[in-house]
Amino acid sequence: MVDDFLIARNPEADSTLPYLVRIPLRDRVIVLKTKDVWPRTSKLYCHRAEAWPTTPEIVERVPIRTCSSRGAAIDLVIDRARENRSQFVLTRARGREVIFWQSARTTKQARPRVTIPTARAQGGADLEILVDHRERYAWKFSHQQATTERRGLPAGDYAVEVDDTIVAAVERKSLADLASSLTSGRLGYVTAELASLPRAAVVVEDRYSQVFALQHVRPAVVAEAIAESQARFPQVPIIFAENRALAQEWTYRFLAAARTEVGLGGPTGSALESLTPPAPASAADIRRWAREAGYEVSARGRIPEEIRRAFERR
Repeated sequence: MVDDFLIARNPEADSTLPYLVRIPLRDRVIVLKTKDVWPRTSKLYCHRAEAWPTTPEIVERVPIRTCSSRGAAIDLVIDRARENRSQFVLTRARGREVIFWQSARTTKQARPRVTIPTARAQGGADLEILVDHRERYAWKFSHQQATTERRGLPAGDYAVEVDDTIVAAVERKSLADLASSLTSGRLGYVTAELASLPRAAVVVEDRYSQVFALQHVRPAVVAEAIAESQARFPQVPIIFAENRALAQEWTYRFLAAARTEVGLGGPTGSALESLTPPAPASAADIRRWAREAGYEVSARGRIPEEIRRAFERR
C-alpha cells in the first residue's frame, strides 16, 4: 500500500532548501530537499537528502493516489482537488545528478497550443535518421515520416547520410545540459566537430527565456557563452525549440532539407565532397603551427584556448 506524501521542514538550519519531501515508491523511498512545498510558478530544484528525520516537523500530509517511476521521471498524483499532479525529473549534468520538481502549471508555457503537421518533409520518401548509440531516451520520430537506425556517430546525436557519407547532424540538449556543456567548455569541442559537416545545428528542448531563470549558474554567463558560440561557429546555429515535441519536429525537417540540399536535390558525387570541409586539425598540427608562430606550447596536455583561436584565425 502506498504511503502518504509528506512534506517536512529541513532540520539543516543553514540550508537554502528549507523543505523535505518524502516520495514512497513501490521498491524504495526517496527523500529530497526542495525550496518550496509545491512547484506553483516555476520548476523547483531538488537535492537528495541523506534520510528522513526521526522526528520530522510535518508541514503537509496528503494521501497519494498514484506514485510511479517511469524512465527518468516519477509521476505523483495526490488526493486533493487542486495542485494534485506533479512530476519529479531525474537527470544528469556535468557528471552529477540534477532533480527538478514540476507541475502541469509550470510546464504549460512550454507547451504552445499548436498542432504538429503530419506532412512529409522534403525528399518524398521516408527519411532514415541515424541515432547515436549513446543517446539516452532517444527521439523515436513516430509522429514523422521517418525511420531510425542506431549507430555510433562521429558528431551529433541525430544525422542523415548520402552515399554512406554523413551530410547533416543535430546535437540535442536539455537546457540544464546546455548550461553545463557551455560552462565546462565541452560544447566548444562538440560544436567544432559539428562544424566539420556540411550542415549541423544544436537544438535545445526549451525556450531562450528560461536561460535567465537558471538558479545554479549565473544566467549572464550562459547567455554570454551562447553568443560566443554563435559568433565563433555561425555555421552551427543553436535553436531553442520550446519543448521536446517541437525540437523533434524541427530536427526532422532540418535533416530532411539538409539531405535534399546537400545530396539528393543538389550536387552529388564530387560536388558533395567539395561541400564537405576538411577534417579538423589535429593537436600535433596546432602545436607545430604554434611553435612556428612563436607561441610557447607544451608537448602534451590541453592546448590553451587562445592558441586554438589564433590557429583558427591564421
